[in-house]
Amino acid sequence: MFDVIHCPLRLQADASRVVVRPFHIPIEGGSTPGRPGRVRRIVDAVLALDEAAAEAELDLVLRDFEARHWQTRGVFNTRFTAIEAGLGLDRETISPFKQQLIGAYFCHEYSYAAAALMNPSIIAHPDQSGLSDGAVRIAMSLRAVGEGHISSVAFREGIVGPGAKFELIAEPPFATSADTAIELEQGAIEVRRHPESPLSGTVLFPMTAAQRNGLEDLRLVEFTHEDGSIEWLGTYTAYSGSTIRSELLRTRDFRSFILAPMSGPAARNKGMALFPRKVGGEYLMIGRQDGENLFLLRSDRLDNWGEGELLLTPEHPWEMVQIGNCGSPIEIDEGWILLTHGVGAMRKYSIGAVLLDKQDPSKIIGRMTVPLLSAADEDREGYVPNVVYTCGALRTGDLLFIPYGVADSSVAFAFVSIPQLVAAMR
Repeated sequence: MFDVIHCPLRLQADASRVVVRPFHIPIEGGSTPGRPGRVRRIVDAVLALDEAAAEAELDLVLRDFEARHWQTRGVFNTRFTAIEAGLGLDRETISPFKQQLIGAYFCHEYSYAAAALMNPSIIAHPDQSGLSDGAVRIAMSLRAVGEGHISSVAFREGIVGPGAKFELIAEPPFATSADTAIELEQGAIEVRRHPESPLSGTVLFPMTAAQRNGLEDLRLVEFTHEDGSIEWLGTYTAYSGSTIRSELLRTRDFRSFILAPMSGPAARNKGMALFPRKVGGEYLMIGRQDGENLFLLRSDRLDNWGEGELLLTPEHPWEMVQIGNCGSPIEIDEGWILLTHGVGAMRKYSIGAVLLDKQDPSKIIGRMTVPLLSAADEDREGYVPNVVYTCGALRTGDLLFIPYGVADSSVAFAFVSIPQLVAAMR
């Protein structure tokens, strides 16, 4: 048997966490033929104001919103720059007050975690300085759901250990969105967080047409390349509102992030999780192409994935409907721990685990016959009841630290002994 140590800490959806985002209106076109489009109409109206009236209107906006956001004026200026380029304005003829006011008309306040906070993944933080023995600084990603059921990626930082202890670092008073995108080759983009914004205050929003309705279920992993260099990678689901595809996040410093589509048959589905290094000279991925079973995928490229081979099928009652992965495999002396999720009767979700051979992960050494974590009691209620789900866990010594979503509404935390877990799988 195994013991699960639950932390008292629980993260909840929070409507008070807001950011300023672009309010998108098409530059061209209007509702009435022969009349200017709405963007041009709004800009012309602001330009027609006298300077005192423009300054008064801007003061009113700032009185309402400046205390709720970080660098509000800077966001307005950035938005004006985009409008200026779209309409061919001459900024030299427009006062700073009017520039900021124009920017304000094309921004809006967005509560990015008002509806739900769920499905975390976790990695050791790039900065491990100044810690006591046995403690690990962590970075955690969270799926935050706001207005319109649009999912974004939020981050939190904290310290795990020594032992079965977890402490979250306080959030900054303001959240900021990494909204400025640089277009790269083959549909990829690069987004950057503001240099003065901490990671815990940064939110990654959908930026492309393929991502329009959400960045879902990021599975982060610390990846060691063959030359020994470290890169943090994460697979996630891009949702356009009608179609899905898997994409790859890449970062070496958590200051700039590359978001790139993946290709190949497996990338047309969701729920992919990358191994933290090459095995046998190949990149390996766990996937669920058919929405029911788990597959082992192999590739010589990080951005292209074929169908793979069947690895795991539902076997026990608590996973009879379907199984999937709960994050990247975790390497231990005995092999690879792969956390799984299973769906049973009444669409009840549970978290289980299997142990894969270290040299040949297509071989299953052991498998849990009962769930490691399951929706029960107070953990059953929420936006989507009877669900527990994680997108990744972290090894700290002989413990496995598991942050997990509860009913698609909150995030809880638990520890389990790795030796006990391995014994239970065998």
